Amino acid sequence: MTTSIRLLPCLTDNYGVLVHDPATGATASIDAPEPGLILSALDENGWTLSHLLITHHHADHIQGGPELKARFPALKVVGPAKEAAQIGFLDTLVREGDTVRVGSLEARVIDTPGHTRGQVNYHFPGEALAFTGDTLFSLGCGRAFEAPYAVLWSSLVKLAALPGETKVYCGHEYTQANARFALTIEPDNPALKARAEEVARLRAENRPTLPTTIAAERAANPFLRAAAPSVQAAVGMAGADPADVFAEIRARKDRF
Repeated sequence: MTTSIRLLPCLTDNYGVLVHDPATGATASIDAPEPGLILSALDENGWTLSHLLITHHHADHIQGGPELKARFPALKVVGPAKEAAQIGFLDTLVREGDTVRVGSLEARVIDTPGHTRGQVNYHFPGEALAFTGDTLFSLGCGRAFEAPYAVLWSSLVKLAALPGETKVYCGHEYTQANARFALTIEPDNPALKARAEEVARLRAENRPTLPTTIAAERAANPFLRAAAPSVQAAVGMAGADPADVFAEIRARKDRF
């Protein structure tokens, strides 16, 4: 049976995601931005929440956790070991290379520090799904709040190496704003121009721009393209270390 995904627009521009395994009935919430919407979606589908997979400690990603745990006493809450002190309700602490089972589904944990010191992402290789929190956005990436730019670049390199067909669900609807910035870096990139047009149509219809794919991001997202000659030339850094090019692009986005 096919894995069921519910994408839930939450708060101002957050996304929650429910991942349901029809074979076992297990259901995971990726982060907990707005518990009321998560509970409503569970009720609509007749699902029982079995797992909560936390990516990082920021309030808009964890604030619904205690309410969900109170509603589902058997809920298994999984989150980054490096942020356990900042997330007081974790049951299972995970780090790079660990696996998490949601019914018959299996996720591989990827350490992706940068936006926060200990952020983790969850890759379900059997389902070709990745939940990237605030590390990788469509046409963008998170701000480097708690680590140097080079650390965030290393995390993005890990994600870019996932299979191209991997569907990516991130934590925010930032794609249209990201497209405006990306076009200042690679205005002649045909993949980026096509994606920007698609995003404009989707947002005009108030529709999500997710999921994206790893292949689509490798083709159009300047933050994954710091090694591309066209990107390096655009920022006046031809032949430079991609980590340094990424830092320049991220600094420009911070000021954009």
